[in-house]
Amino acid sequence: MADQEQNRFSARAARYARVGANIGGIAARFAGARLFGLDLDRDRNAAELAVALGGLKGPIMKVAQLLSTIPDALPPEYAAELAQLQSQAPPMGWAFVKRRMSAELGPDWQGKFAQFEHHPAAAASLGQVHRARAHDGPDGGSELACKLQYSDMQSAVEADLQQLGLLFAIQRRMDPAIDTSEIAQEIGARIREELDYRRESKHVALYRAMLAGNDLVRVPRPWPELSTGRLLTLDWLEGRRMLDHKDDTLAVRNRLATAMFSAWWFPFSRFGVIHGDPHLGNYSVFEQGGEGGGINLLDYGCIRIFPPKFVGGVVDLYNGLRTGNDALVVHAYETWGFKRLTRELIDTLNIWARFIYGPLLEDRVRSLADGVKPAEYGRREAFRVHQALKQRGPVTVPREFVFMDRAAIGLGGVFLHLRAELNFYRLFNEAIEDFSIERVRERQERALAAAGLLGQDAS
Repeated sequence: MADQEQNRFSARAARYARVGANIGGIAARFAGARLFGLDLDRDRNAAELAVALGGLKGPIMKVAQLLSTIPDALPPEYAAELAQLQSQAPPMGWAFVKRRMSAELGPDWQGKFAQFEHHPAAAASLGQVHRARAHDGPDGGSELACKLQYSDMQSAVEADLQQLGLLFAIQRRMDPAIDTSEIAQEIGARIREELDYRRESKHVALYRAMLAGNDLVRVPRPWPELSTGRLLTLDWLEGRRMLDHKDDTLAVRNRLATAMFSAWWFPFSRFGVIHGDPHLGNYSVFEQGGEGGGINLLDYGCIRIFPPKFVGGVVDLYNGLRTGNDALVVHAYETWGFKRLTRELIDTLNIWARFIYGPLLEDRVRSLADGVKPAEYGRREAFRVHQALKQRGPVTVPREFVFMDRAAIGLGGVFLHLRAELNFYRLFNEAIEDFSIERVRERQERALAAAGLLGQDAS
């Protein structure tokens, strides 16, 4: 049967009309201001852009939210406004749900569930989640989470990624210190992957293997017989919001922060895999003994698989900063693909590196950054880097850094919300214990093969 929702010109054209008018008008106003030498009200322009995008369902909202978390990807006025876009989009109604479920599982789809709730439990930019119950078990079936993709998302993604070029054009004209071409490629690749729910199901299997035996992190089971390319069914993991626990005892807050650290950095340091979307809606807290026992990982669309040598560069930079070995620091930057390195550029990159690695370099219990608000985490250092790059740019940032930076900033924000006090040095050194690039390569190949992902890793 032909795929009625493949990347279609008619659907793309309709999307261009809706999104392009919103973004294009703002970009045109900016271009006109430059042409006639007029001052542009960047605060007003940014606010209008956020309003225009906030009313749209689909990938452009996800792109906007993502850009707001990448330091210096957009001017600060734009980043501040886009950061306020809500991840909770208005849900689609029951008529849509019945059509989607019938298209994915057949007209008798309701008989495949013991129960299926009409109203979604959550709605976001690319799809919505319904709670359901399986037929297994004599005393009631397993609780399920069914994620349904909205209609025509493939066409919407391709149209919206074209509009992304306009957003980056605004940045290049305002502040050409950073070449954003690699960032655009990386965002496009990851968002296209997020549309493939069969791949996401394999990501879930991969994380179940990588985090097996970790009692602080729970990963759901995928249900392949109730899943398709646009329907993903997983175990329902009961939990509360992370922010509900920000006033718990220090012991509980530290436990949750440790769970977050291990969920992100252990898969990266040992398998070369990272979860690229650590925002508050992608995990919840399960209870144990009447208090927060650990975290549930809920979403696996934005997973980045790195070449093992890239992981080696991360460890080399850490050891170079820790021991003052400048040659090792330079080697790390070259491994990642930075070009035309000079002493001045290395010093500029080190500003950001020392910020990211700072908590990992001190063998003591400490908070992440005393007195810094979660929303401002990394902004001051990004500003210093940007000012320095203005004198030496443009610098092309390798595409792998998009989600590494995003993960670091996102996790930092969680640690600040929790006011955690941990020995980050010991946590990190436990993660990289007996590290070698060859061990990462061997673990990664075995894990990807078992999950059905070998040969499909990120470019």
